[in-house]
Amino acid sequence: MSAVAKPQAQPAAYLAVNNIEVIYDHVILVLKGVSLQVQPGQIVALLGANGCGKTTTLKAISNLLRAERGEVTKGQITFQGERIDRLNPAALVELGICQVMEGRRCFQHLTVEENLLTGAYTRGALGTGIREDLEKVYGYFPRLKERRAALSGYTSGGEQQMTSLGRALMARPKMILLDEPSMGLAPQLVNEIFEIVRELNRKERVSFLLAEQNTNMALKYADYGYVLENGRVVMDGEGKSLAENEDVKEFYLGFSSTGRKSFRDVKSYRRRKRWL
Repeated sequence: MSAVAKPQAQPAAYLAVNNIEVIYDHVILVLKGVSLQVQPGQIVALLGANGCGKTTTLKAISNLLRAERGEVTKGQITFQGERIDRLNPAALVELGICQVMEGRRCFQHLTVEENLLTGAYTRGALGTGIREDLEKVYGYFPRLKERRAALSGYTSGGEQQMTSLGRALMARPKMILLDEPSMGLAPQLVNEIFEIVRELNRKERVSFLLAEQNTNMALKYADYGYVLENGRVVMDGEGKSLAENEDVKEFYLGFSSTGRKSFRDVKSYRRRKRWL
């Protein structure tokens, strides 16, 4: 009698968001049972229209909701098998999770280099390798080295986005939560930022959870993706699979099997999406 093969155990998720519910001001339900996973070394994209819950999901993971009168009321979030949704944001940075918020949040009165050094704060004033890490950041962002003495408030939008990402790298993160990196940037700079994200992922083995409205760009670089709609995950799959999905192409990219559709057609399609 042949032995029955046992199913192989699935690897534990590096980051796991399990059926979370988020409420603001004790009454406004924003996330409704969101679940997602990020494996080590992955780039995972959170996709969806403005207001669908992408930023709230990232802030739930980084525990920044309380500053905006929000809280996770159901579910749990784990990182490397340990529950983290009850930790404060500083403790999460020490664990290796950093969030780069939308809007290029730099300290405008500090120089570019001073901004970068604040990212190493949790490592202490005598943290080892800070100067070496600073040079590594400059290696990824040569433009920041040229502008190292400039006040961040007087640098361009692209330079501020690079400063924000470089500041996160100074904390030696294992995972970066990256919120709308393309917002307000020229297409050439968007390509540059995403190429650097891929390089950091491959060379430094930093995992990324990326919230992005630019669906085409995000799926070009993502290993896996989740589509959010009104606070729920309505579709997920490998990045390449989502990019070829007819629903995603028609609703988010304005394409269908019959070619490009007008904005009016895309809006009307919202009322008959097949994935709900």
